[in-house]
Order: sequence, then C-alpha cells, then structure tokens
Amino acid sequence: MAAAAELAAAGHRVTVFEASRTLGGRARAIELEGLTVDNGAHIFVGAYRETLRLMARVGADPERLLRRRALHLEYPGELCIAAPRLPAPLHLAWALLAASGLSWSEKFAAIRFMQGLKRANFRLPRDIAAAEYFHRQRQPERLVRYLWEPLCVAALNTPIERASMQVFANVLKDSLAAGRAASDFLLPTVDFSRLFPEPAAAFVIAHGGEVCRETRIDAITRTIDGFRLDAKGTKCGPYDKVILAVAPRHLPKLVAGLPELAAIVAQVNGFEWEPIVGVYLAYPEDVRLPFAMVGVANGTAQWLFDRGQIYGQPGLISAVISAHGRHEAMDHDALVAAIHAEVTRILPGIEAPRWSRVITEKRATFACTPGVARPPTLTPLPGLLLAGDYVAGDYPATIEGAVRSGIKAARALLGEPGGAPRE
Repeated sequence: MAAAAELAAAGHRVTVFEASRTLGGRARAIELEGLTVDNGAHIFVGAYRETLRLMARVGADPERLLRRRALHLEYPGELCIAAPRLPAPLHLAWALLAASGLSWSEKFAAIRFMQGLKRANFRLPRDIAAAEYFHRQRQPERLVRYLWEPLCVAALNTPIERASMQVFANVLKDSLAAGRAASDFLLPTVDFSRLFPEPAAAFVIAHGGEVCRETRIDAITRTIDGFRLDAKGTKCGPYDKVILAVAPRHLPKLVAGLPELAAIVAQVNGFEWEPIVGVYLAYPEDVRLPFAMVGVANGTAQWLFDRGQIYGQPGLISAVISAHGRHEAMDHDALVAAIHAEVTRILPGIEAPRWSRVITEKRATFACTPGVARPPTLTPLPGLLLAGDYVAGDYPATIEGAVRSGIKAARALLGEPGGAPRE
C-alpha cells in the first residue's frame, strides 16, 4: 500500500491485487469476541518518518490516529526510564540519569554506550551479534536485560545472541540518538487496517486506481507484451511494471516461471524465520495496568498493552512475545496461565481472564542476523521490482521498514525509462 500510495500521488493509476479481504498483511485487523483487534501488538515510534508522512498524505492524520507519549520504559517494581520533553540529546541523558532501578555505574555505562556509537557514526567495522557487542562494550548485565535487549528484540524480532548489531545501531541512530520526538512512542488508537492500509486504498481509488481484494495472484509470467498475472486461471495484464509486495514465503512459488529470479529465490529460501505471538486476555472492565504499555521482567511475555487505555476496550490486555523462546513449548492453556501470572504480579488478586486468544505468526519476520543477505529492490528483469520488510535496507522487518521499501520501489519504478505503467 505504501508503494501504491506513492505511485498514485505521483499521478499514476495503480492496480493493487490483495489476496485477503482485509488489508495490512501481518499488521491487520481481526475480529475476536465481537471486538476489532490486531493480529499482533505493534507500536510506532517518532522515528517512523516515512510512515507518518504517507499517513498524512493519504488522509490518515497521525495526530488523530496515534497517541504520542514520550519515551517511557516501565518494569513495575524493577525499573523506569522516562524521557522529559527536553531538546535532544538532553532528553536521553536526563532519562538515563534519572532512571529508577539502575545504579549510577549502569547509568553512565548506558551513556558511554550511546556516545561510543555516535562517535563511530553508528557504523561498525564488522557486523557482529548484539550480545557480543554489548559484552565488548562492558555493558552491565542488568542494563542489557532491561534496556538494550528489550529494545533490540522488539525492533529486530531476533534474540540478541543472533541479532545484527549494525541493524540495531541503525534503529538507535534514528530513534534514541535523533531529535527528541523521534524517541516518542506512538500508540495507535484504531486497528492497523484503519491506521494506514484502508486510507491508502481510498487514496489510490480516488486517484483513478483499483484495489482488487480477495484476488490471489498464483503466478507471474513474462511475455513479449510484458508481465501477466495469473489469478485463479484468469490472466491479468499485460503490465510493463509490476511491484511484488508479498510476504517472502510466497515469493518462490509466485516467480517459479521466471528463471532470472533464481538467485533471489535462493536468498529467500535461505532465510531463517522468527515468530511473533500475540495473546489477548479479557478481564473485567475495571482492570487497568498502571501504564498503557509495561515491560515484563524475566517473563514469558515481553510487553503488556492495556487496550482500554489505548483503544477504548477496557479490561482487554494484550501481550507480545517476540522471536524464538521457551514459550514455543507451551500449549494454549499453559501460555495463557503464564501470562496471567505475569499480569497478577503487576495487579495482585485479579481473577482469571474471561476469555483468551493466542495468535501465532510462525514466520513473522526473517531472522535479522549479522550480514544476512537480503534481495535488492531491482530484479534482473526490468520493470519487475520487490517491496517488503525483507528487501535490502537499513531497517529490520518493521512497519517502517516495509513502508520505506514500498516507497523505494515506487520511486525506482518512476525513475526507470519507459514512462507510466501500462493500464
């Protein structure tokens, strides 16, 4: 949708083929017990400048749809880091120096860590695992556990023992080390389909384009006239220009008839995958977390979100578990019981949830490991481009990474000789 909106804004009539009825891919709306929720817990940060720009462009006002909160990392009873509304870099220095739950040596170690990255312009001589880098920089174990590891796993969805430190450094550069607003948390007040994909679809249609839902493309073939798309036996096209913005696991089958993409398919087939698990727990409406988003210390879940405070769904708590871990050995009941126990550590005495749901994306993202080879936007076939959170770029598999990839593909397409895409 980012690619389509960018092309529509440039004056091109775009056709979007979407396999599902609901737009958004792995960040989309679903229905649970009569409530509209998301297929997983996601947040924005102020550094998501391209996502925020496109939201505004398609009429999805970020100031209305996102609740801005200054950086606030809260582990009830353990640690709190809160950034004041001061200019950068004072906001981060103040947040670290005033943090509760950290010793002075740990606070200065965190400041020293960020200063070292800044002096190196956030570029590593050689990409290594984040855990190894933290060790080399003599970061205290408690600081890693409560600050660097949660941020790294949340951004890269990869355990720090295997996560790319260079990609994490890219994220830190654009968030904690940028302007004060870049480190803000932006909490969506609507489901993710309504946050951007649906307004983008309306924008595309208003600019003469088309969004074909429940239209799965099974194969792409190249003919003398251009690219043809096979949708349930019906050939669509020909098109001079095509952007493949599918999940990477769907790419190999889709381009099986295009031998020129064999090297790209081999790259995708070589990916390792990381899951994301979302758990919804429905409590009585008076149940409320102390903050809209809280961390879980040494828990099964990593973060808990109070959807009553964010979405106006009182009593509904969502938990997110990123990357591989011990939770994968638990069945539904055991996982819900473990997370309920973690909620009761924060809210002692609450009753068991009225209902619960577990949503698992087994291949939510590629494992963002040091030096992982990601396919480029441009393919060996002129006019055929790739977009998605797995395509080569500075960002990990996040919403901002996906949006930037879509914009890059659209701009590359517009810069190619041959003019506008064929209708």
